[in-house]
Amino acid sequence: MKFSYNWIREMVDGLDAAPRDVMRLVTMKTAECEGLEEIAGSDGLPADSVIEVDNKSLTHRPDLWGHHGLAREVSAILGLPLREPADLSLLPSAGDAPVRVEISDLELCPRYSALVFDNVAIQPSPPWLQHRLRAIGLNPINNIVDVTNFVMAELAQPMHAFDAAPLHGPTIFVRPAAAGESIAALNDESYTLAPSNLVIADSNGPIAIAGLIGGRDSAIGPSTTRVVFESASFLASGVRKTSVQLKLRTDASMRFEKSQDPHNTVRALARAIALLREVSPGIRIAGGLVDAGGVPSAPPPIDLPIPWLARKLGRAIDASEVRRILESLGFGTFTQNDSLTVTVPSWRATKDISMKDDLVEEIGRIVGYDAITPRPPLVETTPPPAQPRRLPLRRLRAMAAAQGFTEVYNYSFVNEDEAARFGFAPAAHLRVLNPIVADQSLLRVSLLPGIFRNLASNARHFTSFRLFEIGNEIHPSAEGLPNEESHLAAALYSKDDGAAGLFEIKRLAECLVPGCEAQPAEARPFEHPQRAAVVVFDGLTLGRIFELHPSLGLDGRAAILDLDV
Repeated sequence: MKFSYNWIREMVDGLDAAPRDVMRLVTMKTAECEGLEEIAGSDGLPADSVIEVDNKSLTHRPDLWGHHGLAREVSAILGLPLREPADLSLLPSAGDAPVRVEISDLELCPRYSALVFDNVAIQPSPPWLQHRLRAIGLNPINNIVDVTNFVMAELAQPMHAFDAAPLHGPTIFVRPAAAGESIAALNDESYTLAPSNLVIADSNGPIAIAGLIGGRDSAIGPSTTRVVFESASFLASGVRKTSVQLKLRTDASMRFEKSQDPHNTVRALARAIALLREVSPGIRIAGGLVDAGGVPSAPPPIDLPIPWLARKLGRAIDASEVRRILESLGFGTFTQNDSLTVTVPSWRATKDISMKDDLVEEIGRIVGYDAITPRPPLVETTPPPAQPRRLPLRRLRAMAAAQGFTEVYNYSFVNEDEAARFGFAPAAHLRVLNPIVADQSLLRVSLLPGIFRNLASNARHFTSFRLFEIGNEIHPSAEGLPNEESHLAAALYSKDDGAAGLFEIKRLAECLVPGCEAQPAEARPFEHPQRAAVVVFDGLTLGRIFELHPSLGLDGRAAILDLDV
């Protein structure tokens, strides 16, 4: 998207900043700029600078698809007055006109405004107009078509001019296309239309695809002496769908897709009147203004509490400064206690500004986010109730980690095969009614199946490692909720004979429970028959130390400590 610096300067009183400084301001406050191109002057025309703006950064700002919208941003940033290029007093009053307009669906076309001009002389545009269009990448065609493109580039309002002579009947219809209806377009392509496509039509058929392109049969040509100027507002999603369906994207469709301001239609016609009188001397308006449809009701005012704004933005801003910023952007404001009541201008009410958080963004970008000291939000919190049981568990974790063991976390679910591997009967488990995995339907009664999975998984990649888990065993009870018992299971794996591992896991037990003893015990089926012991402290059995039985199929030796914590 290209913007002429000279064009912007014409609308901002007192603008003397260099083009590169304007580009920098736009980048910081409004939209991302991609570069600056110098345009040489010719035939007495001044040199210009063209600022290229990334289209994606303007998606939510239909007003910025025209020079006047960008000039408004520059004027607000620099605190300079903004000129209005359109003189609404030039518009004739509504009355008898050579054409009528009928809109079949006001949702698809909220407003359609038109003027008819007589005594038209088709000729090349003056050099200044051609120079201005070429600077922003548009090709001059003739004085009438060039005015439509000029207004589109200035006010972001696409327009179209029809040669009035080929039109059939005095009525212009804005309606969905009939199935199979076709049109020969200005790009010399023919399009077959569907009822989902909105068209501009006369009594004989389509003369334009609404929001995209005009028809070839009503194009402005050398013999044109009477034209119909249209300036309309179309449903953004309808234009977008038609554009995708027909694989046709134009400068007009790109703007209509952003939800253009319906108030802009007559403003664009007023601007066109002034330009046409300059580029086609002797041209005159035939009849009155045709203005079908209407404009949406104004959105409700937005209440903006100044203290809330300061908290949200992260810095205090005086109410008078807030008013100045908003009013420079076209918002209306009036003060009520410590709040501002803000009215949204029509060009920002098209799915852009609807709540006070949107206004925070407007104020923040003009103030400059670099002027706001970053601070984390202050949020009041209530400390959770103290849980004395957590502290000893944390100490156990810290001591195990200090001995080189890595903590693991396993789900509390096992399947029947894993339970059977360690001799735990499936009937002794609680069964989950809605398991997260089909084969994980039992709640564990021991940490050992999960630890075994960890050992088997890591043994494929390491020759030795240490790991531990602290978690709950879940045992069914005869009544009420199940019993949950906290256990610590630690494992030391290596691919040697395992003797050192057994003594090392015993040392871990002595670190966790100073003064405990390991006493030989009868091995369980999954324990090595010669390497099993119970951990006893003060006559109380706290757990077991053992090595896994070779029949479990683990590639290597694993010493295990299982403690009831």
